[in-house]
Amino acid sequence: MRVLLRVLAPLLGLALAAAGVLFVIEVVAAWVRPVATAGLVVPWPQWRTTLEQLSWDENPVPGIAIAVAVLGLLLVLVGLLARRSNIQLDAPNPELAVRTSPRVLARLVGTRVRAGEDVAAATVTASARKVSVAAQSWNGGADGLRSSIHDTVEALLDELPLHRRPRVSVTVRDREGVR
Repeated sequence: MRVLLRVLAPLLGLALAAAGVLFVIEVVAAWVRPVATAGLVVPWPQWRTTLEQLSWDENPVPGIAIAVAVLGLLLVLVGLLARRSNIQLDAPNPELAVRTSPRVLARLVGTRVRAGEDVAAATVTASARKVSVAAQSWNGGADGLRSSIHDTVEALLDELPLHRRPRVSVTVRDREGVR
């Protein structure tokens, strides 16, 4: 959802900026030539006569109103669902709320995993529910390395005051080449 918001926010901003630019152009054009029969860019007089002939219960008006309401509801839902997914930690005091971001947990796990002797490289993603480690081992050491990394991550998660313990998923593949 956050990716959708990152795409929607600039698009909506550009649409509002374009509408603002059109508005400024039309206002300046009306000041410069106040007796004009039409707008400079937008045909305001034709739109006005068309809108004056419409009533609230005619065919396109309720459909447009419903479409705008549904679009607004969807935008509100996207905004509400795209909240940060922080990881809850047990606080030393009941009055405190302690949270951390998944990125911090992923960095902690990644640093600990990469410190292993047989690990060539590792990529870690973390959320409140799952910690995934994708590691590469040197020249055929993938068999024992998976359980070693799993134990290392489990030990780290034991040290942290996590309110809810995430599942651990480890995948290891061999890296060929000189060490």
